[in-house]
Amino acid sequence: MLTNVNAQFAPQAGTAGTTAIHKDSSAFKAWATACTLQLGWQNIADTTLGKAQVGDASYVIGKAGSGVASLGDGGVAILRFEHPIINGEGYDFAVFENGFIDQTLAPGTAFLEIAFVEVSSDGVNFTRFPATCLTDTATQIAPYQGTVAANLNNLAGKYIGNFGTPFDLEELDSIEGLNINYITHVKIIDVVGSIQNAYATRDAHGNKVNDPWPTDFASSGFDLDAVGVIHHDITQSLKDFSHSQALSVFPNPAAVNEAVFIGNSFPPSQIALYDLLGNKTTSFTVTTVTNGIELRMSETGMYQLVVQSNENVFSKRIVITN
Repeated sequence: MLTNVNAQFAPQAGTAGTTAIHKDSSAFKAWATACTLQLGWQNIADTTLGKAQVGDASYVIGKAGSGVASLGDGGVAILRFEHPIINGEGYDFAVFENGFIDQTLAPGTAFLEIAFVEVSSDGVNFTRFPATCLTDTATQIAPYQGTVAANLNNLAGKYIGNFGTPFDLEELDSIEGLNINYITHVKIIDVVGSIQNAYATRDAHGNKVNDPWPTDFASSGFDLDAVGVIHHDITQSLKDFSHSQALSVFPNPAAVNEAVFIGNSFPPSQIALYDLLGNKTTSFTVTTVTNGIELRMSETGMYQLVVQSNENVFSKRIVITN
């Protein structure tokens, strides 16, 4: 376990040496234009409480400060943009949460709920920023206790509300299959802050990530506010067809193991199917133009179908019933 660890990263917003960026900074050139949510449990150890319930995808589109969507334990948000994010000088985008400081918290701490951050240049394959959490794991951080921001690195939510946690794509240079000058998707994954082995999530070094847990109420988990873009390529436009009829799915809802037809005409594409926890259940590549494909799901639930073809991203939710 981590004990008596000296903080070594940037401190909280408003403190000398912080990397926090205020939502009104001129550094931001754009904000997310679309979002898909895969909500987690209010308490992963007691699923009878149901999923997180505060906000929806519309709350996290556009500039920070318009409301939040609570992800729940292990919940996922996938955000898309009008133009691809690129690797510029310094930080390239920032993630906003609604952490806060008040008199009930220990001096030097803030109430923070944190998340992993991943990026993709095809909407199918994601690369995680190498996160570090040096927070003591001898004792569980309780639901309304504080965290020292300087113990956290490459974790969204280390800064209080209205201040974004920035990320530099240069850190992911040379990752096979990732084009850091064509980032189409940013994925936010709530950290299950439990230090119990059964539920703990770990950073890039194998450390347990200790944050307030359980947060067994409607606004459980990471409260995503927005993702602001600092560097993007305005000469390229990402066409998001997630709400169009360009991708037809029939029947929908469908029964377990029933053939689900996906049309219309497909150019060569990458196809992926995710469950609501963000787990990829199916993926394959269509190499030639085709008039449609068939899928069969063996378990009930809701799935997110993502079709990536060049700069075009299609997505549809599929419901499977008994």
